[in-house]
Amino acid sequence: MSTMKAIRVHEYGGPEVLKYDDAPRPAPAAGEVLIRVHATSVNPVDVAIRQGYFKERMKYNLPMIPGWDVSGVVESAGSGATRLKPGDEVYSRPDLARDGAYAEYIVVRESEVALKPKSIDHTHAAAIPLTALTAWQALFDAGHLSPGQSVLIHGAAGGVGHFAVQFAHVKGARVIATASKRNHEFLRSLGADEVIDYSTTKFEDVVHDVDVVLDTITGETQDRSWQVIKKGGIYVSILQPPNQEKAAAHGVRSAHVFVQPNVAELDEIARLVDSGKVKPHIERVFPLKDARAAQELVATHHTRGKVVLAVR
Repeated sequence: MSTMKAIRVHEYGGPEVLKYDDAPRPAPAAGEVLIRVHATSVNPVDVAIRQGYFKERMKYNLPMIPGWDVSGVVESAGSGATRLKPGDEVYSRPDLARDGAYAEYIVVRESEVALKPKSIDHTHAAAIPLTALTAWQALFDAGHLSPGQSVLIHGAAGGVGHFAVQFAHVKGARVIATASKRNHEFLRSLGADEVIDYSTTKFEDVVHDVDVVLDTITGETQDRSWQVIKKGGIYVSILQPPNQEKAAAHGVRSAHVFVQPNVAELDEIARLVDSGKVKPHIERVFPLKDARAAQELVATHHTRGKVVLAVR
């Protein structure tokens, strides 16, 4: 079988450029595995890449396949790939600079692939890697959040936010979340200690002296966040790099996180999922051919948890 079904972008633009195509089936090179994709998920970065925001940084050869979450089964392995074997159920956040997982098959470096959580299906496993790793790296690698500390999470009901709430709660931190009213009970069920309705309450009026702010929104939210962080605390953004001068003026630190593949962290997240302490939430599942509708939903920035594409 030399071809597969895939969603491809032939030119940058709106959601209409997503085409359900026949594409060449990839083959694994040295150190790589071929994964038969069961599910992938849709992230805001997929929308940005489709629109061309990363075309200079990534330098894709068009047509390209988006989608950088995958859960599936190892089909074959290239030379030197010995950790995984055909039949292994795996999940991954592949390299964003390569073709993604809106397809029946994807080739991924073995070093970026982990065994998926055993307790959940591929649909739910596909909702984890990119956003869960982002939350983990923001809270712990950059923010060094520790038990007994406090964290304010902006946009807490979204893909990154709903994992961040759970991770921080499991870590033993006090979790304060901002979200629309409809998501308050959802966030409390995930472990949030306090939830603020951003449409009726200014978070800076009620939040003071937190150790970490995790910002999934930025813009004016960044500007208003400096004053709620205790001296020596840290502001972490997953979108735009923070203003270093403003951080220094408020006596706090700042960091920008652009998620990286990390098998050890995926293994730890899988253990938390299998223990029942962390659960991915899925807003909606679309078939692969409906990727356009899925991206349009994600682009509203009002989804709860993740949107998933079912491939098999």
